Amino acid sequence: MTDSQRRRARVCDLSERELLERIFPRLAVLGSPILGPGDDAAVVAVPDGRVVISTDTQTEGQDFRFEWPNGYRTTGADVGWKAAAQNLSDINAMGAVATSMVVSLTLPAETEAGWVEGLADGLVEAIRALGAKGCTVAGGDLGRGGELSVTVTVLGSLEGRAPVLRSGARSGDVLAVAGRLGSAAAGLALLEHGPAYGVLDADLRDVVQSQCRPIPPLAAGPAAARAGATALMDLSDGLLKDGDRMGRASGVVLDLDEAAIRDHAALLSGPAEVLGADPLPWVLGGGEDHGLLAAFPATSQLPHGFTAIGSVVPPAGGPGGVAVAGRPAQPSGWDHFAR
Repeated sequence: MTDSQRRRARVCDLSERELLERIFPRLAVLGSPILGPGDDAAVVAVPDGRVVISTDTQTEGQDFRFEWPNGYRTTGADVGWKAAAQNLSDINAMGAVATSMVVSLTLPAETEAGWVEGLADGLVEAIRALGAKGCTVAGGDLGRGGELSVTVTVLGSLEGRAPVLRSGARSGDVLAVAGRLGSAAAGLALLEHGPAYGVLDADLRDVVQSQCRPIPPLAAGPAAARAGATALMDLSDGLLKDGDRMGRASGVVLDLDEAAIRDHAALLSGPAEVLGADPLPWVLGGGEDHGLLAAFPATSQLPHGFTAIGSVVPPAGGPGGVAVAGRPAQPSGWDHFAR
């Protein structure tokens, strides 16, 4: 069997053992947990004595498409990267570092084995490229189903620190972000409404990749915790929606600085010009950037990678929320059940 034939073989042509034999060697390059994969359950170290845990699922048709309207074809490596990145970002948002992950795959019978191998490669590429050193893949589950679905669960360590919650922001704090704002939403717009992927220049392709392969700033979470951040959360559903969640959880209002927001929007002038769109809604309502939103005491020096984007103020007789330049804002953003 040639390498091409090997990769094009369908999962229904292979036994579960044969498919796992293609996956496990690709993951082994990350190192091994205390035990696994291969037994009924893995054994992993808990260096802090506490475990931070997060899980997320990507489902075909809901979270990704195999082929987009602009012609871009989603690879297994893209899905593997994104599955790792979005879960690593949740661990990061607690001020923790990832130590291990488990992966559950549901595969239609016609899925090519090469696509599954690519997914395993994408997991490894993301863990390495994003700087999640020490994170291994401890095992998971493999099953057959009507649509392709990937669920990743990540475990993390607080390294002796207290977790940073979204409920700790205080009036007088400085509001700051790490990572890109609106880029993933701009990438999604290019995938759905943009010119053919093949004619995009390098800068616009980079914007597309921010949707297909997001880059959460994994060093920023622990750095924020060490710098005394009072609140922290992953920006997965949009600045306004996630900001509203933090504001309500903390009983304060996160007041976004209009000039700072426009500075972030200006960075998206390229895709905005191509699409004839206003980049401001991408910054305010676009999800899946997987940056960090944080609140710091006013006397703190912002850690490397963070930029100020507003302030935390008392609520005006309400439960808290989000505002722009003092004006209450509607918390628009991604909602899995609204579309």
